Amino acid sequence: MAVFRSMRLAILGLAALCLSACVAGDIPYEELEARYGGPTSQYLELPDGVRVHYRDEGDPQAAVTLVMVHGFAASLHAWEPWVARLKDDYRLVSLDLPGHGLTRAPEGYQSSPEGQVAVVDAVAAELGLPPFVLAGNSMGGGVAWRYGLAHPQKVRGLVLVNAAGWPAAAVEGEGDSRPMVFKLLENPLGRSLLRNLDPRPLAGRGLRQAYGDETLVTPELVDRYVELARAPGHRAILTDPRRRSAAAPVTPETFAAIQVPTLVMVGALDQVIPAERGAGFAQGIPGARLITYADGGHVPMEQLPDRTAQDLRVFLESLPPAS
Repeated sequence: MAVFRSMRLAILGLAALCLSACVAGDIPYEELEARYGGPTSQYLELPDGVRVHYRDEGDPQAAVTLVMVHGFAASLHAWEPWVARLKDDYRLVSLDLPGHGLTRAPEGYQSSPEGQVAVVDAVAAELGLPPFVLAGNSMGGGVAWRYGLAHPQKVRGLVLVNAAGWPAAAVEGEGDSRPMVFKLLENPLGRSLLRNLDPRPLAGRGLRQAYGDETLVTPELVDRYVELARAPGHRAILTDPRRRSAAAPVTPETFAAIQVPTLVMVGALDQVIPAERGAGFAQGIPGARLITYADGGHVPMEQLPDRTAQDLRVFLESLPPAS
């Protein structure tokens, strides 16, 4: 018995040592801003204590303003390929949601789908934006369509890029190929681990699944995701199960109320959100146009920037003039 007790203590001690080695502290915002901010980075203080990092780029007098919202654990950097290709012709506003990028949130901040919509609306109001086109990828796509439902008079169009939020019950027979981090987020122990441990061991594999192209998952990309996740308070927000709790249930019929022109972009090889779910928006939103990229994954605006930017340009030019 003593031998088994000693072995058990040794195993527990080794596990504790491994866990302690994997624990990663926060990285100060000042350090992150110096590394991942840029000459176009700006910051906006909201009444609830959130300090939003955003960029307002391109032609301020353009006929079309495009606002872009990133996905889960990402940041406004995800839109840089589109900004580079479209800034000469459009006004482009991108932002980091609370818990992401360089946006700061007060301790105890509770994120929610409705709260994310409110942040986008606050930034748009502060910048005095005219009715705009709202684009979102993944979680940001969920923000986009919710914004379109909540503020139809402020939106000229929607661009849903592998968007989140199509009801899972509406899709039959799909498997679960999601990165491990999303599965860990669904149980209390997994969330506890993610809240305290270094995200790097999971980041590389998860990003390779999301991007679907090894050449795009550079050490610099992994560093950016990992280090921004270690911003003070970010991991608490990212692992809070309440962040996904919407106030109202969503059914396929929910999307019939969206009456603005909508472009749905879907990567057929998406391993995070099944392509069938992304394509569901094109069926549920009246008049929506669907473009499926046979060689695209979860972030086609980064994987296929030339093609997606050109398709987006065609959509933007097809919009009726602003009233």
